[in-house]
Amino acid sequence: MNLGKFVERLLQLIPVLFGVSTIVFVMMLFTPGDPVDIMLGDQHVTEQMERALRHDMGLDLPPVERFFKFLGNAAKGDFGLSYYHRAPVAEVIASRLPATIELSLVALIIGLTISIPLGVLAAVKKNSMFDRIATVTSLFGISMPGFWFGILLLILFAVNLHWLPVAGRSGFSFEVEPITHLLLVDSLLRGRPDAFWDALKHITLPAITLGLPLASILMRVTRASMLDVLDRDYITFAEAKGLSRMKVIGKHALKNALIPTVTVAALQAGSLLGGSMVVETVFGWPGLGRLVVESIFVRNYPLIQAAVLFYAFTYVMLNFVADILYTVLNPRVKL
Repeated sequence: MNLGKFVERLLQLIPVLFGVSTIVFVMMLFTPGDPVDIMLGDQHVTEQMERALRHDMGLDLPPVERFFKFLGNAAKGDFGLSYYHRAPVAEVIASRLPATIELSLVALIIGLTISIPLGVLAAVKKNSMFDRIATVTSLFGISMPGFWFGILLLILFAVNLHWLPVAGRSGFSFEVEPITHLLLVDSLLRGRPDAFWDALKHITLPAITLGLPLASILMRVTRASMLDVLDRDYITFAEAKGLSRMKVIGKHALKNALIPTVTVAALQAGSLLGGSMVVETVFGWPGLGRLVVESIFVRNYPLIQAAVLFYAFTYVMLNFVADILYTVLNPRVKL
């Protein structure tokens, strides 16, 4: 990709982020509840103190002025103060983001590890018993809600069998000094196998809850793509040359069949960040998704707007990365 195309893609972010900001601001504006009333609760304060708090939070300004003030500050990297945390929004998000990134990465690894081999086998063994079972199972994985599946896993493996912890990211006695802020990575870098095992047990259930539906989607995409590729003339020609079936599938078919899978995986990776809100809430995972849910309840407008902007930016950039991977998997594709 040349520099002009790269700059063009970056410029496309501007209308997307502006549109997302506008929609979120309008939705929060019409959401019942006042941040000041929620913060004060049953406290008896004077009207003057309430006005001072409202002024300090910038809620005494007209909505249009508040919106463009937020946009102007956001363009400079300043997303304001979190109403609830009384700290810069960027710092609050940064403190929770590593947990969400780690959970999303593990879920993505689970999804890819399961989906690609199963999708290829289902395509190679088309209409076999294995293909039928894999297809039906994938439909179940796609259709089940995350909160329902997560609660079932909690009841079975945490409450009944006591194999895995109920909530959290790690035990209190397994704290590791952060390096990358990804607990699994840091525990290995610090030479703490006990902390790694504890972190792995904590992340297993939420990662499976996110990863299995993703695996179901990617398995169906991989299967459909493989079936299409296996019918191509160059596959027939490769087999006619006497190449083994394994070599034809691995060297010729799979590489071309992975292009649609990469596309959907990139889209779903962006969805993992946003979709982790429910899963993080169910499992008490201290990530960005849970933070956004908590912020919605207390009408923490600056943090909600900044988090949604981050989600939109990540989603667009992951699509950009997928386009680049196209050219790696298929050099004939030019961006």
